[in-house]
Amino acid sequence: MPVVSIQPYLALALQMPTRPVAGLSCRDAVRVQIQRNIAAIGESLAAATLDLTERHGLPLRLVVLPEYVLTGAPASGPFAEWRQVACLDINGPEYAALGAIASRCAVFLAGNAYEADPHFPDLYFQCSFVISPGGEVILRYRRLISLYSPSPYDVWDRYLDLYGLAGVYPVADTDIGRIAAIASEEILYPEIARCFVMRGAEILVHSTSEMGSPRTTAKELARRARASENLAYIVSANTAGVPGTGLPSRSSTGMSKIVDFDGQIMAEAVPGGASIGAHAVVDVAAVRARRQHPGLSNTLSRLPVQAFAASYAGITGRASNELRSARDASRTQLQDLQTATIERLRRLRAI
Repeated sequence: MPVVSIQPYLALALQMPTRPVAGLSCRDAVRVQIQRNIAAIGESLAAATLDLTERHGLPLRLVVLPEYVLTGAPASGPFAEWRQVACLDINGPEYAALGAIASRCAVFLAGNAYEADPHFPDLYFQCSFVISPGGEVILRYRRLISLYSPSPYDVWDRYLDLYGLAGVYPVADTDIGRIAAIASEEILYPEIARCFVMRGAEILVHSTSEMGSPRTTAKELARRARASENLAYIVSANTAGVPGTGLPSRSSTGMSKIVDFDGQIMAEAVPGGASIGAHAVVDVAAVRARRQHPGLSNTLSRLPVQAFAASYAGITGRASNELRSARDASRTQLQDLQTATIERLRRLRAI
């Protein structure tokens, strides 16, 4: 069966402010603020769709939202408390409202939220999602590496029983290309992106909330490296300030950008506030052609995966299943686990 060619289209990393909910007094107040945040997304996206489509004469098909855009970062304290107050239900009204926005604007809408899973009643997961123009959640990736929040790795055996490895590293095969999601600082870990690309991903959507800087930051280096080494587009959306936290509100701003499969920055948003500046034309057919062409630049075809497997198999770094007894678990427990991991790796001379 021949592969259908995908015509070039516009992608947008929508730089938006985060209006956090952690300081609000009750669940009802939190839910009201989340709905306001969703309404702001809808307003901005409707205007952006009209402007960019008229400007370029191409359809806007893919939009990526920043990390924390619905709630801000989780409050400290037991994970169960944040789960109850601020986390989205898998089939909850917040996803329905975001789906309505995706449908109205006829876009694939990618973002990031904190989510409750009924199989783990005392925990929550940071979930990167993709919603289709039909309003359906077609991809749900739970962040695997986190210092402050629980992850599937903390309940690894049970999670694999429920979702399998394909549920750990999901890739959505869509009519704009094969899409996977990377959460925030996971862009720093080559293995995360590579696991998605080994499952066919061509576009990596990256919701982030990071410090803006004119210097080349670690995440900036990583964005370009992950794109180049995997022959994949990266659409990375950063927050446009986080007011109400005590930090200077525009510490996290700028850095939203689109990187092509050669690691070149195609477009980026300036720091200072909300912006649609990080938009560019994505050509999935060009990615597919590059991956089929022999030569030095086709790094994926030259990758000796099996040569690396034995080295990983002999090392236990961060231990799995550490939150199997999750009652009253908090970020303090995760920080203690990091300390123990550092000591174990030191003994193995791995660090």
